[in-house]
Amino acid sequence: MAKQVDVCVIGTGPGGYVAAIRASQLGFKTAVVEKRFLGGVCLNIGCIPTKALLRSAEVFESVQHASDYGVKVDGVEADFKGMVKRSRGVADKMSKGVQFLMKANKIEVVMGAGAFKSPTELSVTDEAGKEVETIQAKHFIIATGARPRELPHIPIDGKNVIDSEIAMQLPTQPKKLVIMGAGAIGVEFAYFYNSIGTEVTLIEMKPTIVPVEDQDIGKELGKIYKKKGINILTGSKVSSVKAKGRGVEVVVETPKGEEVITADKVLSAVGVTGNIEHIGLDKAGVASDKGAIQVDPTTYETNVKNIFAIGDVTGAPWLAHKASHEATACVERLAGHHPKPIRPDNIPGCTYCEPQVASVGLTEAQAKEQGYDVLVGKFPFSASGKATGLGHEEGFVKVVFDKKYGEWLGCHMIGAHVTELIAEAVVARDLETTGQEIIQAVHPHPTMSEAIMEAVAEAYGEGVHLGSKPKPVHA
Repeated sequence: MAKQVDVCVIGTGPGGYVAAIRASQLGFKTAVVEKRFLGGVCLNIGCIPTKALLRSAEVFESVQHASDYGVKVDGVEADFKGMVKRSRGVADKMSKGVQFLMKANKIEVVMGAGAFKSPTELSVTDEAGKEVETIQAKHFIIATGARPRELPHIPIDGKNVIDSEIAMQLPTQPKKLVIMGAGAIGVEFAYFYNSIGTEVTLIEMKPTIVPVEDQDIGKELGKIYKKKGINILTGSKVSSVKAKGRGVEVVVETPKGEEVITADKVLSAVGVTGNIEHIGLDKAGVASDKGAIQVDPTTYETNVKNIFAIGDVTGAPWLAHKASHEATACVERLAGHHPKPIRPDNIPGCTYCEPQVASVGLTEAQAKEQGYDVLVGKFPFSASGKATGLGHEEGFVKVVFDKKYGEWLGCHMIGAHVTELIAEAVVARDLETTGQEIIQAVHPHPTMSEAIMEAVAEAYGEGVHLGSKPKPVHA
């Protein structure tokens, strides 16, 4: 006999488990179906373990430069296996935390692969394909996430060409690594492996690395990475990867011609695609397009009335915090609440390489393309007392404002800990705060956060720390 519930969530990543918990809190009888592990990609093989690895790399780099701070340290070396072990421990702890939350909220967990039999019934099968449960629900929420995208001519074989999951838990450290794609995943792994001694080549088709960011950010990170010894090939693409001995031979088309690179491994980091296959979308009648389920942007309802979808499976931006917010909004609407709609243009993006990158809103180029008369301010961390004291003077904060009304159009940062700073811009933009209001808000000194106020002051010709000439601006 089929299990009867009010809400059935398929997938337990940052979207799925949050949806299940909020549904239970609001009085719905709730079940979750999980094929692999509670917490999904983010907690187990994505956001969390990679940040643990990046922290290990940061500590290693800091110890190497200990003498800069008046500290003498001898015999420092990177313990690759130890770093991987710590990363796995952090991930396991977080996954167990989700298990606890499921029990605490009386959510029934059904392990197995879920696929729709009809719009109102889901079949759950084990690894052998045997049905272990059928679930009938008033509402289904699809939160199956996404997986690394593969280039047709360069498939991920797990040996020579690897994905991010394999890259974060290799048994031995590669001496040479080629990374295809310089988005968030690509530049994070480039930083990690370069910092512990791997020779890294980073290949990107666009003119700058982190191409979704403001061009000034991409150019700055590119300069910093080159100083670190990372070989960067922009405007380039990999045409072939062939096994050669114990490694690979990579043929790259560059603006200067064909280049051949030998390496131990190739990391494919060319984006992700939604997990829409094998979940019975056809039997449920749910529409999808180009690897993403189509949903109403406010209710997250699919074209089938009782089926909803949230997070990565609905397309870009593929961000954990976006999925969690969509989960809450989706379930609260089911309960008859009226949550504030999520602004797609005010979802921050963070990249945890070193220096970190964080941004929200329009880039300078996008703002101009949309017809805004813009005010742009930039404040370098080299002029920040706190950043200088930390020994991290690289990077800057860049802000973009609409000259006519003072609307904060965009904020773009590169520097130490900037992923912790971007929330100020997100909240300010949500509250329609003007540039003058940011300038007048007292920012504590000395802090990294002062750089935001200083950048805004520069945009309005009121900066005092860079020796800039005043601008006749009045918003």
